This record gives sequence, C-alpha cells and structure tokens, in this order.
Amino acid sequence: MNLENRDVPPADMTAADRLKTVAIGAASAAKTAGQQAGEQPTPTLVDMQTVEAITADWPKMSKSAVEEIVGKYGPPNEAMDSRLIWYNNGPWKRTICYRDEVPHLLPQSALRHFECVIDYRVPPEKFSELAKFDGSVIVDRTKGEVAARCDMESADFLAINLMHKIVTGEMDAEEARKVYTETAAAYVLSRSAPLAEGFVFQLPQEDTNFKDTTTIAGAMVRQTAGKSEGRPHIIGWECCCYLISTRRQP
Repeated sequence: MNLENRDVPPADMTAADRLKTVAIGAASAAKTAGQQAGEQPTPTLVDMQTVEAITADWPKMSKSAVEEIVGKYGPPNEAMDSRLIWYNNGPWKRTICYRDEVPHLLPQSALRHFECVIDYRVPPEKFSELAKFDGSVIVDRTKGEVAARCDMESADFLAINLMHKIVTGEMDAEEARKVYTETAAAYVLSRSAPLAEGFVFQLPQEDTNFKDTTTIAGAMVRQTAGKSEGRPHIIGWECCCYLISTRRQP
C-alpha cells in the first residue's frame, strides 16, 4: 500500500482557535438571550414559474403533494432543487415538500415526502413510545418541535393527533397504531375521520424549546488544571470571555 500519495487531512484547529470559537458562540448566546431565536420564517414568496421549473422532473407523488399544498396555501416561501418550504401556513409552523421519497409501510405501502411541523414539547420519557408508534413522527427536543412525514396532509394530522394522545397517556404505541390504521382506512373511504381532518387538541402557545443546562465551564477549568503540567497554559482572554458569558446567562 502506497502511503506517500494518500490524502492528507487539513490541519486541526489550534487550542486558541477552539477557545475563540467557543467564546464567540457563548457571547452570541448571551447577547440574544430573551430575543426570538431559532429558525426564522422567510416572508417572501416564490413565483409559480420557478416552482414549476424546479418540480418538473420530480416523482409523481411528490409533484402531487406540491399541487395539494399550493392549492391550499399558495406558493412556498423557499424553493430549492430538493424541496419546497412553507412557513406559518394554516395550522402548521412549517411544511416541507421533498423531491426524494422515503418508503414506509404503515398503515400501507407509501412514499413519505410531505413533512408538517408544529411547536410541541415532548417529555423525554415518551420518546421511546413515540418511536414504537411511528418512525415518521420526528421529535426535536431542543427546538421544541414535532414533525410528521407522510404522503399527504391528512396523514400528518392523523400522526400528530395520535402523538398527542400518546404523550398525554390516553394511548400507548400499540393502541395508536391500531387507531392509525382504522382511521386511515375510514379517510380513504370518505367516512368520518376527525383525527385526519385537523387537530383535535389545542396547539401550544407557550415557548416549547429546551435550552438544557450549561455544563462545560467547570470542566474546562478542571481539564486545564489537570493537563497544564509540562504543557503551555492555554487559558487566555477567549476562555475568560466564555466563562464570564456563560455565568451571566439566566
């Protein structure tokens, strides 16, 4: 094996660079404390000629999903080759139509390409039960969001309504899967299916994100104290800024 011609990875960040990066991030977090943070919606609209050009070669089901959402909520706010994004459309915080489809068998063989998102805080102890219910229900604890990725909006309503029932203890995963199947069949046959027609619970109005707890400051002091013997003392101005800024956060 010839080792002389192998690719050489780029040089790693120096200790000072790492400390500076951490300090900048902490200072930015402290500066924006109490302000609106996270993913911000794009207010502008994409013209339909651009939408049609982007989706011209998309798979049939993905194009059908785009037609459904455009017909209901109008043009998207963002468009790229792989997806279209709507913000604050109807009851949703965000809706994404993907070009690429993900196969899934619950409750029937279908291609998942239609994702709808709401603000919702899921207790960590419910994560496993939701995963057993449907892998297409996606929980983001840090952002305080829950998304359902299905093949149509009605299926997203159904999945998220059942997610809520699991979180509140009304159902377990096995019960929810049975209700999912029966409700999906009723909806396809144009029978009463309230769980697939809109939310059956009040969407949260409070802040749902989870900032967790800052823990690194003390560890950096311990690491430096434990490893400074025989090595340059690396705590400098950047590290001090980091420690000060994290302690000032509420």
